[in-house]
Parts: sequence; structure tokens; C-alpha cells
Amino acid sequence: MSFRVELPQTFTQRVTELGDGEYLAGMWVCSGSPAAAEIAAASGMQWVLIDAEHSPIGLETTTSLLRAMNGYPATPVVRVPVNDQVLIKQYLDLGAQNLLVPMIDTPADAEAAVRSVYYPPRGVRGVGSALARASRWNAVPNYLARAEELVSLTVQIESATAVDNAAEIAAVDGIDAVFVGPSDLAASMGLLGQQTHPDVTDAVLRTFDAVKAAGKLVGVNAFDPEQARKYLDSGASFVLVGADVGLMMNGARAWAETWVQE
Repeated sequence: MSFRVELPQTFTQRVTELGDGEYLAGMWVCSGSPAAAEIAAASGMQWVLIDAEHSPIGLETTTSLLRAMNGYPATPVVRVPVNDQVLIKQYLDLGAQNLLVPMIDTPADAEAAVRSVYYPPRGVRGVGSALARASRWNAVPNYLARAEELVSLTVQIESATAVDNAAEIAAVDGIDAVFVGPSDLAASMGLLGQQTHPDVTDAVLRTFDAVKAAGKLVGVNAFDPEQARKYLDSGASFVLVGADVGLMMNGARAWAETWVQE
């Protein structure tokens, strides 16, 4: 009998199982360090975002980080660098089950992401999984036929234009969840670096309402604890509240203040 592999739940499946008032708390991995990824996965955080957009993390490094996290309860999500058909295919084939696609401004952008994630006839994903980690080199039973249930797609709304189009973006078939990025949203509103500005907060909450009205899951990035609680109270189902590099820098600076002589 040949050995068969079953993949873990997708991010969407895990969030969907949450009860009223429950949420998933997560953190970023931006360093590219497998040790940092494994520590994050073992920390008790429920999900970990591997950031290939704003960090020096490429395809090979992403594979190493996913392997480092394997076997821990935290669900890994990979943010690809751009909404690109070829790159999305490569990230899926290396075994990223859960993708976050940034800078989705319009329904057409969302539809392009969906096409990249799914095999024909629904999409345009190239067929190479038998030779790739996605199917564990063909050890996952019926991977091609089951691929839609083995991957999840979250898109990122992070501009004023995207907020205006949030309802239409969320309504696109194949979009499982929407993640709001207040940093770029603030910049697009002329409020660079002011993620907690009332106007930015209002735009985030309006996006929540539009996404939930479309029957989709919604989450947000919020490093400020008070802001994070506000968003969770307003219906966010998942939140990012820290990053490996930020935690290390904050801890190192606090330690330096304790021990370094003036």
C-alpha cells in the first residue's frame, strides 16, 4: 500500500469554524529566518503570515519557512509579492495552501487572483503539482480534483479606491476572505503613518461592513492593542498583532535601556 498524505485545514476552514465572538490572533514573519518562523508557530499564536511582499523572502525561503512551521498548530498564510499569475502558481506549487494577495483595488483585480489560484476550467493555474510540494509529490490523494478545497484565497484591501469597491471585491466568487491593511490605506488617504487616525478607522470599519454583508470573512492588521480590540469588537475574525522583527527590536531596545551605560 502506498503512503498517502492529508493536508491540514485551510485558513478559511479554520476561521469558518469559529464561534460568535471568537477570532484568530496571528503575527508576521518578516525576517526570513526558519528559526523565527518555528518560534512563531510554537508560540501559541493561531496563525502566522509569511510576508513575501515587504521582506527579503523568495520562493526557496518560503518553502523553508513552511517546513519549519510544519507540525505546529499555527496556520501559515503566505502573502505573495504581487497579483501575478506566474508567481501565484509557483507559491501554490511549493506548498503554500493559504495565500494573501496584496493591493486588490477592483473586482477585476480580485477576479484575476481567483483565476490564478484555480485550475481550468475555473482558472488558469498551470498543472504541475505532481512534481511539487503542493501535492507532496503526488502523495495527497486526488490533489487535482480536490485542489479547490485544499487552498484558500484572501485578498488585501489597502487603498481608498479598494474601500469604495469593497462590496464588489468581496462578492467575487472564489474570494474566501478579505484582509484590511490600514498602513497603505492611510497613505492613500493622505495620512501616511497615521493608521489609527479616525478617518482611517472609519474606512476600515466601512470595509468590514461591506465584506460581512457579502457573506465573507474579514480581518485586519493592528499592532496597537487598543485599535486591535476595537476592530475585533467590530467583527474582525482574524487579526495580526505583531511581527518577529518588531518583537525582537522592541525586546532588544528594552534590554539595552536596562544594561547599556549612558
